[in-house]
Amino acid sequence: MESYRGARTALIVGAGMAGLTAASAMARRGWQVEVAEIGPAGATAGWGLCLTGPSLRALDELGLADLCLAAGYGMSVITQVDVDGGLAAEVRLPRLIGAERPAMVGMARPALYRTLREQADRCGVVVHHGLTAAAVDQEGEQVRVQMSDGTVRRVALLVGADGIRSSVRRLLGLETSVEYHGQMVWRALVPRPPWATGIHQFAGKVNTAGLVPISDSQAYVFLTENGVERSVLPDVELMPRLWQLLETFPGRVEEVRSLVTGPTSVVRRPVLTAFLDGAWNRGTGVVIGDAAHAPAPQMASGAALAIEDGAVLAQELDRHTSIGAGLDAFVSRRAQRCRTLVETSVAIADLEQAQRHAEAYPLVDACHRQMAEPA
Repeated sequence: MESYRGARTALIVGAGMAGLTAASAMARRGWQVEVAEIGPAGATAGWGLCLTGPSLRALDELGLADLCLAAGYGMSVITQVDVDGGLAAEVRLPRLIGAERPAMVGMARPALYRTLREQADRCGVVVHHGLTAAAVDQEGEQVRVQMSDGTVRRVALLVGADGIRSSVRRLLGLETSVEYHGQMVWRALVPRPPWATGIHQFAGKVNTAGLVPISDSQAYVFLTENGVERSVLPDVELMPRLWQLLETFPGRVEEVRSLVTGPTSVVRRPVLTAFLDGAWNRGTGVVIGDAAHAPAPQMASGAALAIEDGAVLAQELDRHTSIGAGLDAFVSRRAQRCRTLVETSVAIADLEQAQRHAEAYPLVDACHRQMAEPA
C-alpha cells in the first residue's frame, strides 16, 4: 500500500450489505472511507434474508459472525417438500465457520443493517444519508465525484454498491441489462412455528412456497408466483391475494397461511437478475454487489456474494501496489464465481416454472457446495 501516490481515500455509494462490508474492511486496512446512501437512515427493504456459509465466513473475518448468529436464527438444513406434502430432498449445508456453529443464519434485515452499520461506525467510516453520486470524472489518479447536493469529492477510489439499478455503474459507462424472469416473490412476517428449525421449501402445482426462521420468535413466509407479468398491486390487495395463492398447498403451508394476519407484513417484488460481463471497473471506479451481479433469490445467496465482494475488494487492494491492479485482481477473482451463482439461480427459477422440481434440488445442493470453496 505504501506505493500509492495519494491518500487512501474512498467514496462508497450505497450503504447496503456490500457497501458497509467494504467500508469496514477497507477502514480496518487504513483507508479513509465515506459512504453516501440515497435512502434515509435505518431504511431497509423486505423482512429477512439468509446469510449462508460464505457470508458468515467473510463476516467472521470482521468479527461479526457471532453477532449475526445471536441476532438471528442458526440453521444447517434446507428441507424440500414435494407437491403432495412428502419429503423430496434435504440439503445439508457445509459449516464453514466451525462444526460447532450453524451453516447459515436467517436474520431480519434491520438487524443485519444495524450490525454492519455499527461496525462501520467503530471503524471510523462516515455515512451520509439522502446523498448519492450525480457525475463522475477521472482526473489523473483521482476520481472527481459530483454529489447530488452539488458538493464535490475527490478520492482515490469510487465504489458503486448501489444495487441492481446502480447509478454508479451508468456513470462509469458500464452497461448491463436487468432481466425479469416471469416471477413475483411474496414475503410476509409471521410467528415462527416450533417445527421450523431450518428452511422449508414447498413445491406446488403452480407456485413454490417456503418458510425461513429469522429469530426464535419470528420467520418469514415466501411464495414465488410463476408465469405472471411484472406489476404492482395496491397494499389493500396484498394479504387477500397471498392467502389465495397459499391455499392451494397441502400440509404445513396451511398452518403457515393462518399466521399471515397483518396487511402491513406483506411485500411483493419481481424476480430480477443482472450480470455485468467484462470489466466491473473503469479507471479507479468499480461496482460490487448487485450492481455487478444480482442473482435470483432461489439460491438464497445474494447476500453472500455482496458481503464476500466487500471483504475481497479490501483484500485485493491491500495486496497490490496500485488501485488499478487491485481492482483488476478483484474482478478476476470474483467474476466466474458470481456468474456461476447468477446462472444457477436463473436455471432453478426456470425449472420451478416448468414444474421440474426434482431437477432443481441437486442444482441447489451442488451450487452451495461450490460456493463453499474459498472466495
